[in-house]
Formats: sequence, structure tokens, C-alpha cells
Amino acid sequence: MESIKFPEPVVSFAIEPKTKSDQDKLGTALAKLTSEDPTFRVKTDEETAQTIISGMGELHLDIKVDILKRTYGIEVNVGKPQVAYRETITAAGEHRELLKKQTGGAGQFADITFNLEPRERGAGYEFVNDIKGGAIPKEYIPAIDKGIVESMTAGPLGGFPVVDITAHITDGSYHDVDSNTDTFKMCAIYGFKEAMKKCKPVLLEPMMKVSVTVPEEFVGAVTGYLSSHRGIPKGLTQRGKMKEITAEAPLAEMFGYVSDLRNLTSGKAIPNMQFSHYAEVPGGIMKQVLGEE
Repeated sequence: MESIKFPEPVVSFAIEPKTKSDQDKLGTALAKLTSEDPTFRVKTDEETAQTIISGMGELHLDIKVDILKRTYGIEVNVGKPQVAYRETITAAGEHRELLKKQTGGAGQFADITFNLEPRERGAGYEFVNDIKGGAIPKEYIPAIDKGIVESMTAGPLGGFPVVDITAHITDGSYHDVDSNTDTFKMCAIYGFKEAMKKCKPVLLEPMMKVSVTVPEEFVGAVTGYLSSHRGIPKGLTQRGKMKEITAEAPLAEMFGYVSDLRNLTSGKAIPNMQFSHYAEVPGGIMKQVLGEE
């Protein structure tokens, strides 16, 4: 049977136990939770050594934190939510990367010409080998592919993962002594980042499908709230005596929306939110995210 494809997490919290004695218990409990829920992820940040939990929304992770407390008796401190941004390109571009080092003994040499092209949103990564005439030996091509994939884990804008790109390898050269798979992999890593800078890179943010069911007298207030949070109204449907408002909104603007709507509607709103797709971050917002403003 075909395997089930689970969506990638769109929001992350940093957590730590309130007492050091709970550290081992926390690791065991998180391992149990990840085995039960394929959309819940746990990792350790290599730079900060923080434990990062990731899931499909703020409520999803709030429930996991509550389970840690009620089921496993572990109190945790929770850090500010982090949005799972992505990076991609909006224009095609070419770049030649030359890695040439001579240190007295065996040197390093690799020469690769890249051609990057944007793909449709959600299409993923594509590697195309267009080398003709043995300009780069076949045994080095997989190393180039591997180098690009490794480089895509952190893009040039904000260090976010890169998505939806075609990498064409069109030309290059090698040295009989100084070239090997490692030199071509390193050349690919350096070259891909430089190539991306020439292709108008942009930031992508997770867009959420939001639905809110409310009494009719609150429709205006809820619609105004969503619009003020960069929400795009999609529809208004009668649900018995209630109205269902549907919209798309960026996850970055929707933290705390459940409590906001509860206050706005005297607790009469029934909100729901799930991941929809990734979309380009507007220029002004992108500068804020990257700390340029």
C-alpha cells in the first residue's frame, strides 16, 4: 500500500523543564509523543542546545505541553512561537563557482556552472544534469547533487530551508589529480548559495485556512479582526442560526487568535485553523522578519 504523507510542521516552540531533575523524564515523554503523532516533531537546536517542538499550529503544541503536565507530571517553560519560514527564488540565474586551492601537496579543484530556475509552489527540488562531453566526470555528479541538497537546509536570506527550485548543472571542468567527490561537493555548497543571491530570493510563510462560526451580530467584528491580521476573506456560509466565516491568513499573524476571538465574541466563536500552503511574504514584512527594519 502507498505510504501516508504527513504535512510538515509550521510552528515551533522552545521548551525546557522547570527543574533539572525532569530533564531525562522530558526526553522519554517527548519520544513517546512523537511515536504517537507523526505531525509532532522534536529536535535539539545545535547552536542553542534548546529542545524545539514543532507541530501543525499553536493549539496543537499547547495540547502537547498540557499532556506533558497532566500525563507525565512535567512542568515546562515555553518559549515564543517560531514560524517555519522557507526561502525560494523568483527568477532564473546562472553562476559559475570555481574552487581552486594549492597547499603544496595535493590541491583542491572543482569548477561548476549552475543554472537555477524557480518551480511552482510545492513542486520541491529538482536536479538536472546537462553536462555534455565529460566536462565533469559522471562519478562526481552525485556529489554535486548532495552538496546542493545540503546547502538548501539554510538559504542566504535568513538561514531558512530552501524549496521549489530546479538546479541545472550545465558546464564545468576538473583536474586529474586535485579533483574528487569532496571538492565537487564543497564547490556545489558554495556555488548554490551564490547562485541563489542572483535569482531574486524571497521568503515564504505558511498560510492557514481559517474558519470561524459565530452568531450573526459578530460577523463584522470577526471579519475586521481577520482583515487586520492580513487575512483574506474567502466566504460566508449560513450554518443553522450561525454564520461560518472562511479566510486565509498568515500563521505569523494568528498567534493567540483563539483567545482574541473568545474576547471579541463573548466566548461565542467556534474557531478552526489548519495549514493551507506557502505564499510569498510581502516586502515590508520580509524586512521585519529578517531584522532589516
